[in-house]
Amino acid sequence: MRIGVISDTHGVPDAWRKALRLFQGADLIVHAGDVLYHPPRLVGVPGYDLPELARLFNESAIPILIARGNCDSEVCEELLEMPVQVPYAVAQIGDTRIVATHGHLMGRDEMIRLGKKYRASILVSGHTHAPALEKADGLVLLNPGSPSIPKYEKDGKPLGSVGLITDESIQILSVEDGATLFELPWP
Repeated sequence: MRIGVISDTHGVPDAWRKALRLFQGADLIVHAGDVLYHPPRLVGVPGYDLPELARLFNESAIPILIARGNCDSEVCEELLEMPVQVPYAVAQIGDTRIVATHGHLMGRDEMIRLGKKYRASILVSGHTHAPALEKADGLVLLNPGSPSIPKYEKDGKPLGSVGLITDESIQILSVEDGATLFELPWP
């Protein structure tokens, strides 16, 4: 099993390309929302190109499962040739059940309740643009951060990130060099 996990691409194709290098050989990519659009306060995001990112998603050889984010408009979704699911998306691969939600409408405790309600092994969220990985009450909470507008810094420099789930571990990786930022053994 190899599952790429991403969130908050906000219309930046180069961020997606960097992530895809780390997702080579993946069975699935789970996207926790805010795919194409960026809010007005992010005007001038370097590399923003909504039509190009939509084209890259539509041409992906790896299936993509998307949960709608607070910045995903129905108009933008018309560019995608895959469903954007609301308010969350669910995937089952072998014994691993993943529930993905953007997370903008719930706190940590609510995410844990949602994951347990649907018997998830892993609950994926986004929205904060900051990576997080923890075990909580028998559930793994995974926020891959953002590859395009990161709010995680290393040595004073913003560092874009994505997640990767394999048969051995769950990792959060730097999109710049693939370095492991956080890791938990899995299962």
